[in-house]
Amino acid sequence: MSEQDNEMMLLLKELVNKVKELEKAVYDKDNILMKSGYVVVDSPSPTMGNTTTPTSDNIAKMSWDDIHKMVENVG
Repeated sequence: MSEQDNEMMLLLKELVNKVKELEKAVYDKDNILMKSGYVVVDSPSPTMGNTTTPTSDNIAKMSWDDIHKMVENVG
């Protein structure tokens, strides 16, 4: 191996060690970031609050302004 290859291998080894140290720090149970809630392993799933869907009869009785508002809320 040439000197340049040896330098590259040393650099790669150092980078791998740095990444391992960062992973250990992030996933450590005593980590202040985990305790504060900035870093979470499992995030909650979003849910929709309004599960009622308008029927065709309800839509037929709506004004155009109400329909536009409903479409904006869905988007």
